[in-house]
Amino acid sequence: MTLPVLILTILLGLVKLLVTCLPTDTVNWIISKFKLHSELSDANAIITIGGKRLEGEDKIQVINYFNKAIFLKKNHIFPGNEHLFLNPENSVTPLVIDTKRGKKDVRLFVYIYNDHVDVVKQYKKKIVSYSLLSESLQERSMPVIRKLV
Repeated sequence: MTLPVLILTILLGLVKLLVTCLPTDTVNWIISKFKLHSELSDANAIITIGGKRLEGEDKIQVINYFNKAIFLKKNHIFPGNEHLFLNPENSVTPLVIDTKRGKKDVRLFVYIYNDHVDVVKQYKKKIVSYSLLSESLQERSMPVIRKLV
């Protein structure tokens, strides 16, 4: 009876050591799977505004500003009011970013305001909304957006 208990204790101790002492890369990979505001890559992202595609330096600049943005809060979307987030009544034209996260297609609607940036993320059949703070995206992208619209 003591031999199985001893073996089980040793195995549980080894599992505990492995879980609590994971390498940094492994921990970062696990955290990135649950990250709401994930970083975009230039190769996978297609950015459009008002039906026109952003290309070249403007696209890279918007992606860099988006990646450097600070996460503020998650906005709760209740079933039945998704249309308010995808088609807001105000006249803000969203940046639409189509990208891939692994094998999944993700569509981001980025609404830029003076004091914050709202992002509506669609993937699979889920919709998630959150707010960002990005002074550079709020200030510097507006002339680019006005020029295209």
